[in-house]
Amino acid sequence: MAASVIADAARAIGGTAGAVVEGVACDLRFSGDPVAARMTLEGFVNLDVIVQRAADRHRKLLVADMDSTMITVECIDELADYVGLKAEVSAVTEAAMRGELDFGEALAARVALLEGLPLAKAEECLRERVKLMPGSVELVTAFRAAGGYAVLVSGGFTLFAEPVGQQVGFDRVVANTLLHENGALTGRTAQPIVDSATKKTVLLDELTKRGLPASASLAIGDGANDIAMIEAAGLGVAYHAKPRTEAAADARVHWGDLNVVRYAWGLAI
Repeated sequence: MAASVIADAARAIGGTAGAVVEGVACDLRFSGDPVAARMTLEGFVNLDVIVQRAADRHRKLLVADMDSTMITVECIDELADYVGLKAEVSAVTEAAMRGELDFGEALAARVALLEGLPLAKAEECLRERVKLMPGSVELVTAFRAAGGYAVLVSGGFTLFAEPVGQQVGFDRVVANTLLHENGALTGRTAQPIVDSATKKTVLLDELTKRGLPASASLAIGDGANDIAMIEAAGLGVAYHAKPRTEAAADARVHWGDLNVVRYAWGLAI
């Protein structure tokens, strides 16, 4: 049903609907204005739409955020719960992700509140609270099996990003390092930090290293600190994202999980 409705909508705005595959997702070959197509098709209720050039579809580089993208939580907020400050820290995290605060300053202020937290508690947080986002393993597994290279780049912490990256199947992990002494967090991170500029640099450096054009890349994230890499990528995807991030992205995943991005690549619909 959904595929036929979408095909009718495509024809209504001057496009030519080609072959459609319908299941949990549908593939519509469309000849027409991609901006008009996206604006029209995103008007459907409960429907994620990704419009892209067929020639660019099978990308070779994935750069992904971690917190609230590849995992379901913001790790720093969960760590703050162990010192009784989750509400206060979550409010700062939310403002930073909306782009209302300087990311570096907000990170330093939040990490400072964790001073003295036993490293064992941070490891407990990893075990008990960090859950993979539905579709994360399927996306990265299918992408790498198709010959792609996947990088997890996080403004969060290696304590979480490295095991998450291994579990999901990323080729490379880039994240901040929480400093600790005598079995407890010091309230500081190693410098320089991984921020918005770092994320964009990682994407561009990986493209250069592989001799790939920007069109061969996809970046996905949810917060304001992901905007630079989303704008630099061939396809920038805002995943259940903040308004500023959605506005900067080529595509928005609003309803489904990370399998939506896998379907958009044409990987095992």
